[in-house]
Amino acid sequence: MKTTIVGRKCTPKESFKNHAEKKLGKIDKFFGGDGTAKITAFVNKNNTTTVELTVQNNGLFFRSQATDPDMTAALDKCVDNLIRQIRKNKTKVEKKIKSGNFDALIPEAPAVEEEVEYKIERQKNIVIKPQTVDEAILQMNLLEHDFYLFENIDTGDINVVYARKEGGYGLLEPEKE
Repeated sequence: MKTTIVGRKCTPKESFKNHAEKKLGKIDKFFGGDGTAKITAFVNKNNTTTVELTVQNNGLFFRSQATDPDMTAALDKCVDNLIRQIRKNKTKVEKKIKSGNFDALIPEAPAVEEEVEYKIERQKNIVIKPQTVDEAILQMNLLEHDFYLFENIDTGDINVVYARKEGGYGLLEPEKE
C-alpha cells in the first residue's frame, strides 16, 4: 500500500512512521497492496493530537479521524475504526451478491451502523454564479449555511466551501482520476 504521512503544526517522528507502516499492514490485507493511504497528524490548541486516516482503493474511500494526547494512540483508534468500516462494507456487499441483487451494489456510507433507506425530503434548484473563494465564504456566512456550492472564477470548476468543526473553512475542488 502506498502511504503518505503528513504533519501539520508538527513533525511526525520516525518511530510514528514505523508504527504507522506496521498498523497499515492490517488494512493492506483487505486491498491486496493496491490501495493508497494518507495519514495527516496535527496538534490542536489543547496539546492533543488529531490523526486523520484516508484509504482509497478502486474509487472507494474510507476515512477515520481520532484525537488523543498520544499520536500513536490516535493512529491506533483510526486503524481500528477503519478496519470496522471495511469489514462492514465487505459483509454488506457479500450479502448483496449472495442474494443476487446486483443493482444494489452501489456502496453506501461505510460508517453507518444500521442499514438506512435514503429518502430525499426536499429538492432545490440553485443558480450557480462565478465567484472567488472569499466571495463564496462571505455568501455562505450571510446565508448562515454550513456549506456553499459555487463556480470558482479562477478555475471555472464547481467548488464547495464549508465551515469546519474545529473552526476555519474548507474548500472542496474536483480532481480527475
